[in-house]
Amino acid sequence: MAFSVCGFLTRTRLSALLALSLAAGAVQAQYPGQTKEKTAVAVRAPIQAYSFNLQDVRVLSSPFKDNMDREGRWLLSLPAERLLHSFRVNAGLLTDKKASPTKMPKPLGGWEALDMELRGHSMGHILSGLAFQFASTGNEAFKLKSDSLIAGLAQVQKALNEGGYLSAYPQNYIDRNIAGTSVWAPWYTLHKIFAGLTDAYWYTGNPQALEVEKGMASWAYQKLSPLTQEQLAKMLRNEFGGMNDAFYNLYSITGDPQHRKLAEMFYHKAVLEPLEQGQDKLNTMHANTVIPKLVGEARAYELTGDLKAQKATTFFWDDVVKHHTYAHGGNSDKEHFFEPDKISEHLTGNTGETCNTYNMLKLTRHLFTWNPEAKYADYYEQALYNHILGQQDPKTGMVSYFSPMLPGAYRLYSTPTESFWCCVGSGFESHSKYGEAIYYHGAKDLYVNLFIPSELNWQERGVKVVQNTKYPEEETTRLTIQTKKPVDMPLHLRYPAWATHGVTLKVNGKTVAVKQQPGSYITVSRNWKNGDQVELTYPMALRVIATPDNPRKAAFAYGPIILAGEMGTEGMSGTAPYHDPADPYQYYGYDYHVPADLVHTLATKGGTVTDWLKPVPGHPLTFTTTAATGAGGITMVPYYKAHRERYVVYWDLQ
Repeated sequence: MAFSVCGFLTRTRLSALLALSLAAGAVQAQYPGQTKEKTAVAVRAPIQAYSFNLQDVRVLSSPFKDNMDREGRWLLSLPAERLLHSFRVNAGLLTDKKASPTKMPKPLGGWEALDMELRGHSMGHILSGLAFQFASTGNEAFKLKSDSLIAGLAQVQKALNEGGYLSAYPQNYIDRNIAGTSVWAPWYTLHKIFAGLTDAYWYTGNPQALEVEKGMASWAYQKLSPLTQEQLAKMLRNEFGGMNDAFYNLYSITGDPQHRKLAEMFYHKAVLEPLEQGQDKLNTMHANTVIPKLVGEARAYELTGDLKAQKATTFFWDDVVKHHTYAHGGNSDKEHFFEPDKISEHLTGNTGETCNTYNMLKLTRHLFTWNPEAKYADYYEQALYNHILGQQDPKTGMVSYFSPMLPGAYRLYSTPTESFWCCVGSGFESHSKYGEAIYYHGAKDLYVNLFIPSELNWQERGVKVVQNTKYPEEETTRLTIQTKKPVDMPLHLRYPAWATHGVTLKVNGKTVAVKQQPGSYITVSRNWKNGDQVELTYPMALRVIATPDNPRKAAFAYGPIILAGEMGTEGMSGTAPYHDPADPYQYYGYDYHVPADLVHTLATKGGTVTDWLKPVPGHPLTFTTTAATGAGGITMVPYYKAHRERYVVYWDLQ
């Protein structure tokens, strides 16, 4: 997206606060993915599996919890005065010539600088991140900060006095977009603000967030309703994020037909019609411009029953996952889709824009609720463990934009206040909502999709489930049922497609025969009693993941985990912090100066993967190569741990 965008509460205290939020009119809904909570608009699509709200799931000690805590500290460290600065400048609220310059807040840098046309986009992501952190942890500091930012935005909206318009840039950016003249992506930025306000309303119960958002929608309706179809088509050529998704979500809360009409105005015929017809015309399209449109279409199907929207989204997901996805679950090269299956031709330093995966996971959650197939949970695991988890530098908490597949490249990280790329924004969300897809439920049944240490509180059924595991560093996960009285609850346990060496299932210590195959669900139906335990063991094995267009270029995985060869730090100019304030786009096309003699070839000589890679005793998920050409043994570690050094994911096989 460089040139085209892309103090803890007790559970009782938190529950009381959420109840007050509901009484104030807030809808505690899990976004994305349908929940059973009532909204103003009845869902018309058949929902087979429901999301749990984030406050019902607590992520326990794990790399995910570590990431979430680091992200939370970053969110709380950003001063509200600096976050609001560009909005206040735009509204003329910081023009007092008598004010001391030393008392003026310093503007944020990078993509939030006052001369950047995308300024303001991070505010929306931050509101969402704060809302997710509050729901996920119960830490009231996140709600207090969110409330403060929303109050500041309301003040800006009032000062602008432009029919509800709210942004960090002048309204003429929208006029330029409508006219088809050059401007970065103003609707993209507004989408983030709309979405952030919705999340703040849903998860923190702030009614002011909804009022501000409804004011923005009123302005948008007055702005767009006079436009012809031709004018709208011209406007939609520029990236607009998921404006359709934002307006459908607002419509679900308010039931206001104007909000549905606004969502329909962002139907991009040129992109969506081929997908409705089952055609892949994605080559050269800017990936993170396209994916959010499908998330919006998924919401359209849920709220309107439009079968064309269903077809477009399901075809798109299957097509992207099967034909446009790297081993780590990400997609795109230089932010764009390329010809289907041409993975080996696109192993560059600009692969795997993280925003794309963030949005693909949103779409995946929608599709799973319609049709709870294991393939959706398998992809979610692939992308979450390998791409999203690995985005964050565990030393600094900063995040990467791309996940380079170029042999010998390395991750480049953001800075606390001077970058704010799109992937920084989506990272505020991704690392704050790890509890969203571990569990789903039907009327009586429970799905366990991810093996992440966590505690589920299913209040409707009076059941708690505690999951303990060190997965993926161990092959076993353990579920303990807590209930005051026996409960009939069919338990669907994901049997991952990669688990081709079978499974061992024990209930209360007794082995249970499993007839299902990998890529499905194991169902255990019984009346569960307090203290009942389930133990699942999926033996992990090495796998070769060849590129579809060249079997001699391949990545390696151990169970669900993609491995990366550690290649040292020779010639690196520094991995963190990374940013040149004079050139905020420098990341795009960055030269990694890969040493000419860097090894990325394995002399396999027709053997099997266990001949080439040997486990390192005492070090889980760690292997050593035995067949590297021109080098001794190379250590292979999980890709999500390959930080601050060069690495190789895709190897040439001889």
